[in-house]
Amino acid sequence: YLFSASVRDNIALGRDNATDAEVAEAVRMAGLEPDLDRFPEGLDTIVGERGVSLSGGQKQRIALARALLKRPKILVLDDAFSSLDTETEEKILQNLRQAVRGITTVLITHRLSMVRDADQIVVLDRGKIVERGTHAELLRTNGLYARMLQNQTLARQMEITLQ
Repeated sequence: YLFSASVRDNIALGRDNATDAEVAEAVRMAGLEPDLDRFPEGLDTIVGERGVSLSGGQKQRIALARALLKRPKILVLDDAFSSLDTETEEKILQNLRQAVRGITTVLITHRLSMVRDADQIVVLDRGKIVERGTHAELLRTNGLYARMLQNQTLARQMEITLQ
């Protein structure tokens, strides 16, 4: 949730003692830096209640920066990149791999490219666990995970071809 406050205040929510350097690092890790140049007041831009002046991707990245700044013991990301393009998602994922070291992270997603490096992947079908393992293990079983990954890979290739 975003409040009618500055981008900085929305990121630092719950961490009143956060330094400018810590906020800047959270912004970088969440891939929000390019957007700050477009905000009239940068980090001091007021976003409006629920972030009405922001795109879906900007809202997601502000919320992610807030979560990263808190350094929780457990981080749950539920479809956290659904409004992002593939290129931005990949950059953020590279940052996240470093940022979440030592943090138990639960990543809920339909984009399987996001979970390749996970220690454990749990595949659900209609609310039931149907597969569990690492990326390599799940590919070897040639089950639902492997089929879904193949379909997503083909869709991405078609998208690239059409561009």
